Amino acid sequence: MREITIFSGSAHVKLAQEVCDSLHVPLSPSILQRFSNDCLQVQLKANCRESDVFIIQPLAASVQEHLVELFLMLDAARGASAARITAVIPYYAYARSDKKDAPRISIGGRLMADLLATAGANRVLVMTLHTPQVHGFFSVPTDHLNALNILSHYFRGRNLHNTVVVSPDLGNAKAASYFARMLKVPVAAGSKQRLSDDSVVIEAIVGDVEGKDVIIMDDEISNGGTILKILERLREHHIRKVVVACTHGVFSDKAIARLAAQPDIAEIVTTNTVPIPEEKRLPNMTVLSVAPLLAQAIQHIHDGESVSGLFVNTV
Repeated sequence: MREITIFSGSAHVKLAQEVCDSLHVPLSPSILQRFSNDCLQVQLKANCRESDVFIIQPLAASVQEHLVELFLMLDAARGASAARITAVIPYYAYARSDKKDAPRISIGGRLMADLLATAGANRVLVMTLHTPQVHGFFSVPTDHLNALNILSHYFRGRNLHNTVVVSPDLGNAKAASYFARMLKVPVAAGSKQRLSDDSVVIEAIVGDVEGKDVIIMDDEISNGGTILKILERLREHHIRKVVVACTHGVFSDKAIARLAAQPDIAEIVTTNTVPIPEEKRLPNMTVLSVAPLLAQAIQHIHDGESVSGLFVNTV
């Protein structure tokens, strides 16, 4: 059988190393070089001829730099005669650009998916896309994982008898419903309208949250505006303990300040799909690793086995 060869872009080398440790394979070296005209060049420093190559690179900040680096790594692996090349993208930042909601704008999620295939990706492995339809943007076989098992396992064993899972918007309500079902608790959702990247309105809460402990469940926290708005609505219902959970803890600097200023947030639970530096780790923040799940998915892809059994199917 072909060997597994894993490379990492510069976006999240620690996660890639954790994946390799789980698989008991080495992380193959690569070199990223920047020329005087600001162009990038990537060289893969391990033989990958006829290998099953996996390149791990979340589209974390700086997104454009890491995206171009990924394109170059895919092209380098193709030029090195890799048997198959899988782009492992734990966080696909362009998933938010999934529709034409204004005149004369590009649909970035689809364009970047096309460019990944053009660069050399034969397969894509992603986690928790912002909307399920983005899965259909990829023209190559794509496995769409989620972290619901990881998150639910963390909360199991707690006293949840007076707890409700709350989705900030109806778009994420289906995933939140699966999460609530795994914890055997009810679910509620906010009625959200996004006005801009940094401005949302939540008009009402659908579901019973009066006097409850709540787990606010979202796919991604970027600037924290949605969390603040859903908290405003929830406080009107005299909620008690608040825990915030998400898969992608992007946490812009504004988000960290916003969340730190909310004394009623008891805990923030996220995963390491993107790197979270120490200066962004609040005292009440818990970061769970997705490396074992990614490692299992990579092994299943390599062995030609089904990947769907590794995660909760919310489609």
